[in-house]
Amino acid sequence: MPRISRTVILILLSVTSSIFLLFQLYYYKKYFSSKNEADISDFKGSYSLEDSVPWKVVKQFLGLVSVHNIPLYLIDPLVLGQMDENIHQDTSTARALNCQYLCAPREFTTFALLGKFWKNEMFLKREAEEQGFQWMELSGKDPRLAGMDGLSGTEIPLHYIFKLQSHAIHLVVFYERSGNYLWHGQLRLKENVDKTFMHFRKLHFGRYPGAYNKPELRLALIDGLEINVPKEITHFLEEFSHSRFVECRYQETKMFYQVYPEDTSQDAMDFKKKAKHLIHLAAKTLDRQKVPFWLSSGTCLGWFRQCNIIPYSKDVDVGIMIKDYKPDIITEFQKSGLMLKHKFGKQEDSLELSFQLADVKLDIFFFYEENDYMWNGGTQVKTGKKFKYIFPKFTLCWTEFLELKVRVPCKTLAYVEANYGKNWEIPVTSWDWKSSPSNVQENGLWPPSDWDEVIQIH
Repeated sequence: MPRISRTVILILLSVTSSIFLLFQLYYYKKYFSSKNEADISDFKGSYSLEDSVPWKVVKQFLGLVSVHNIPLYLIDPLVLGQMDENIHQDTSTARALNCQYLCAPREFTTFALLGKFWKNEMFLKREAEEQGFQWMELSGKDPRLAGMDGLSGTEIPLHYIFKLQSHAIHLVVFYERSGNYLWHGQLRLKENVDKTFMHFRKLHFGRYPGAYNKPELRLALIDGLEINVPKEITHFLEEFSHSRFVECRYQETKMFYQVYPEDTSQDAMDFKKKAKHLIHLAAKTLDRQKVPFWLSSGTCLGWFRQCNIIPYSKDVDVGIMIKDYKPDIITEFQKSGLMLKHKFGKQEDSLELSFQLADVKLDIFFFYEENDYMWNGGTQVKTGKKFKYIFPKFTLCWTEFLELKVRVPCKTLAYVEANYGKNWEIPVTSWDWKSSPSNVQENGLWPPSDWDEVIQIH
């Protein structure tokens, strides 16, 4: 048998390796090109306008709504994300035959519409059909009427899908709420809806209701099309990632007041008015510092149980993560007209602040995060005893409370039960913060040498 030279063997190995490498490159190219466009990286590069179905559909739809003077603005997070990434580049001019944002192959593009501008929709739908669009309206109950007898079942349009060829326009309808913010509803498919109309689960908006500040808009030239976009794209995208909204439990509140009639005494009404003013002032102060907060303790219980302030609580309670603490927070509240009543604990352990406006107290509890739970602390003045209140881990959602857009724990029931036990629905007018909460436990003592720092009464 003839002997094969070493050189021939090396050549064969090199050729085999090259073929295998080319196969890998081909495989990865085919694999990634077949994935759903769910990442901003898919939008990088430029595409031909002439060959882009998405761009053509967007252009045709924008022309359709402009005829009917319907103002839309772009809220598609993938397109806006790519624009934000290229914010320092000149996006006001487009090359003759190429585009960066709207031409990438994808199933849909998302726009927003204010409900108050949704006029003559029947004419728009009819003309859309004439131009070849298929459309679908998805409606739901109007939460603004939830507390009104006889109107609570009124439905409003929440989402529209306009589909042409292989591309769809997802139109999200936003409504103004009494807290001076915009709200959109959840996209719920009713039994008679054609669930094959599109891949509804892939839509960026509608999995949950959402709440947003009213955006300031600017007109941008995107791939040759004039489109309104949020002026602060980075801020809008941040809002989008934390926009989930939970509604007050109106039906449960109605049943609660049937069992426990609402206190309509003058003292109760005066307290609610003062508490509402205080929580609005606290929100304004913390928003100015960009410190996120949520309703906690009795104020959270009042929102969850009765969509209102508990009149006998005599205070307002909010929670703040300790990582969001800012050293000048006391000064800012004092500038807002609140008087510091006490400061307990320190930044690294059991910090708690209490302010007063007139005769209503604002308690701020700072929360600490551990591996599998969260907690806030308490301090007894006379003894220096420390207490710890344990909560299951939670994330925050928006809600509306006393005409204010404010955060609450998304899984509010678990939060409330941790603090008030399984009988939280029963009003308790006598409450001892050291022993009544279901989640309280003793947490040692402050050393007497630290008392001047950790127990400050003003």
